[in-house]
Amino acid sequence: MSTQQHASEHEHEAEATTDAGGGGDATRASSSGASAGSDGPTGPTTSAADLVVHTVRVHRSDEPLAREDELAWRLAALATDDAPIDDDVTEMVINRLIDNAAVSAASLLRAPVAVARDQALAHPPTTGGAGSQVTGVAPEHAVSPEWAAWANGVAVRELDFHDTFLAAEYSHPGDNVPALVAVAQHRGLDGAALLRGIVTGYEVQVDLVRAISLHAHKIDHVGHLGPSVAAGLGTMLGLPTEVVHQAIGQALHTTTATRQSRKGAISSWKAYAPAHAGKAAVEAVDRAMRGQGSPAPIYEGEDGVIAWLLDGPTGSYDVPLPAPGASKRGILDTYTKEHSAEYQAQAWIDLARRLGRSHPELRDASRVRSIVLHTSHHTHVVIGSGAGDPQKYDPSASRETLDHSIPYIVAVALQDGEWHHERSYAPARAQRPDTVELWQRITTAEDPAWTARYHSTDPAEKAFGGRIEVEFVDGTTLVDEIAVADAHPLGARPFGRDDYVRKFRTLAEGVLPDAEVERFVDLATRLPSLTADEVRQLGIVAPDALAGAAAQPGGLF
Repeated sequence: MSTQQHASEHEHEAEATTDAGGGGDATRASSSGASAGSDGPTGPTTSAADLVVHTVRVHRSDEPLAREDELAWRLAALATDDAPIDDDVTEMVINRLIDNAAVSAASLLRAPVAVARDQALAHPPTTGGAGSQVTGVAPEHAVSPEWAAWANGVAVRELDFHDTFLAAEYSHPGDNVPALVAVAQHRGLDGAALLRGIVTGYEVQVDLVRAISLHAHKIDHVGHLGPSVAAGLGTMLGLPTEVVHQAIGQALHTTTATRQSRKGAISSWKAYAPAHAGKAAVEAVDRAMRGQGSPAPIYEGEDGVIAWLLDGPTGSYDVPLPAPGASKRGILDTYTKEHSAEYQAQAWIDLARRLGRSHPELRDASRVRSIVLHTSHHTHVVIGSGAGDPQKYDPSASRETLDHSIPYIVAVALQDGEWHHERSYAPARAQRPDTVELWQRITTAEDPAWTARYHSTDPAEKAFGGRIEVEFVDGTTLVDEIAVADAHPLGARPFGRDDYVRKFRTLAEGVLPDAEVERFVDLATRLPSLTADEVRQLGIVAPDALAGAAAQPGGLF
């Protein structure tokens, strides 16, 4: 075999898939020129004139800082700014409602989701409203909204299969949605109010993720989720800026935790962490509405988040926020996933599927001496061999660990020519001897050029893939590369509304009746005009026998 090299993923012919599509970037991007409801940056989403950069730094206790200059206040002011919602933003919100329903359906019988569901069902509605629906359960079995946010947040996050935004920090902005829907149902809000809340939640999370790195200090990324959910709730409920300010501070204070949840032996808490942040934000809003305050200034204080959890007393961040009256378009910078795995694995799965089909010799570990994935620093140290986690090469590792192991993922995608949210993680699949042998020969290496592309602010340059170099036992080599996933807006098959619906139908097979899928899609598509009663129906309902099939051991409740 001679050495083979392909310049980019765009040289490969697009292929059909039974799975049903991305990451974010550090610039504002637009779906201008793309089909309605499609993912995708093709140009600037927000002009410079519509952005205000807020510099946030540590202030000594004796150093004046006006409340209106606190970052938490600026976020609250953004939440209470009655800016118009653009049509393409509305369409993307609808896409993400469908996407969340899809991944929730696929996770209904998984133990973490069943446990969270059982916990929620033990907490009936509170006196402040009618209660909220639990994913998979009929609306008449409503529960208290913070517990619905908890259970539904776990269902959305369990398979690590929904949308993503990657910049200074990592995030899954779709984690905002379960808490917002739960409170909207409880308080009897209509679809237009829910839409506005979701738009704000995405905007605040994207703006924080764009500017402030948490992982550099080993703080889990849900530290940006508590404030974004609180801000979204403030918009949706029409709360005063002062109340939203206090809620954001409380939500941030109660949702900062270490990244050990995504390190070593990764457990079910990876799915619970964002749900906990959503639940904490709901509770923070409740306290703030009752007149209770938060630590302030929460970001800038001498003993605050920046000073002691992030860059320290000299730390400073520039956070870009929409100017007053400017549309909130942050959601357009986020992408969903075609495959159930960490976002940095998406492009590698697509490349490995193709290579395994076109070069079947790659599937035979006895013919492969080594495979090195040259990639970004993040991919190398978080899901690659640079993490130093032996668990990433352990055939008995948890699913949560395997979906953060790019050596495992590439091995299986090469051999199977596909990626499936259940089959690809099955214990028997992970423990197959020929797979284990190939898996152990795959390592990652940081390449400065791919790290630079990962951090690029140019959507056309930003990349989440890398270069694969295979050395065969006979001395021949194979080299190829991929920059972005096929489903990425600049990939081989950018995701659009039909793809979201197909993903939902695929993941709901054997879980939901077809009529239930179509009912939910119809409601979601009409989001801006939904009545309060229709919003209360905005959740999936599984057959009673299915929902009861995942009974778990009892706990305290």
